[in-house]
Amino acid sequence: MGKVSFKPGNMLYPVPAVMVSCQREGEKPNIITVAWAGTTNSAPAMVSISVRPERYSYGIIKETGEFVINLVTKDLVFATDYCGVRSGRDTDKFAELKLHTSQSKEVKTPGIEESPVNIECKVVSEQQLGSHVLFMAEVVNVNVDDRYMDGTGKFNLNSTGLVAYSHGEYFELGKKLGKFGFSVQKNKSAASKTQGTRRNRR
Repeated sequence: MGKVSFKPGNMLYPVPAVMVSCQREGEKPNIITVAWAGTTNSAPAMVSISVRPERYSYGIIKETGEFVINLVTKDLVFATDYCGVRSGRDTDKFAELKLHTSQSKEVKTPGIEESPVNIECKVVSEQQLGSHVLFMAEVVNVNVDDRYMDGTGKFNLNSTGLVAYSHGEYFELGKKLGKFGFSVQKNKSAASKTQGTRRNRR
């Protein structure tokens, strides 16, 4: 068993595949599929997306200074792929895919009604990186589908059928392997059992 040297490239997978909606005032809304998206800060909540300057949506986001990140589920995979290979210059993607807009609260850009989570963002900075421009944005509001809210007010995001993108392919999230902090809880449990065994030997 060994390893071979591979060419430098974007091999940080899996990543979220998201549908980013944007709109100039008086024009039709557009959707661009983005795989280079991520969380960058928690207080204030901030995210980033990277977009090629030649993409139709780049000019819209640069001019308006806002966009909405819409999380993708298995039911939206076809639409997600379509929005990544068709240009909004000559296609009304909402109409073509029979998607519906949802009104945002803090930005003028609409979200996608069929998405379980719409993250409203306002651009705070942009950076030319080379092939892509990185838009850093503050999250100003989040809208979630109330179908996934339980009686305690918890939002069951992982029950929505979220999708990840890995090395050119789409995958639905699978088996749960643990939760945040489970490694510490497991060690505490093992330590507790060990201490109990020692006490029983005394």
